[in-house]
Amino acid sequence: MEKVFKTKRMLHFGDCDISGTAYFPSYLNILNGVNEEFWAHIGFPWHKIIWEDRWGTPTVHISSDFSSPSFFGDELEFEVTVIRVGRSSVTVHHEISCEGNKRWSSTQVLAASDLDKHCSIPWPAEVKEKLLSLLVEEQSGG
Repeated sequence: MEKVFKTKRMLHFGDCDISGTAYFPSYLNILNGVNEEFWAHIGFPWHKIIWEDRWGTPTVHISSDFSSPSFFGDELEFEVTVIRVGRSSVTVHHEISCEGNKRWSSTQVLAASDLDKHCSIPWPAEVKEKLLSLLVEEQSGG
């Protein structure tokens, strides 16, 4: 399995403001969909872990930098890399471009969470093993 997960998303009319420029809150919604696809790709689809296993991956920290605007109709290319794996958290980095031009980037910390007790939990062993196999760069923090 490739260490960098890649996917694409089209910017729809509802993702943009009146001028046709991507509206940054929509970016976060799109990013959530990319995360959901990433987890399914590595073998842990949200519909299974949430409804059957009763754990989830809420965002506990996110930072984003916007390099240049995107517009209605642009196809955004997402690259997701795992840059840190902790006891109950994972830090992922997103690089977003369009036709080879960087549009924005985001670094996000997700935590393993028990959905019934509403508290963090250690990663299940098979999840941690998969995340560690995807680790591309160790960074401090998170």
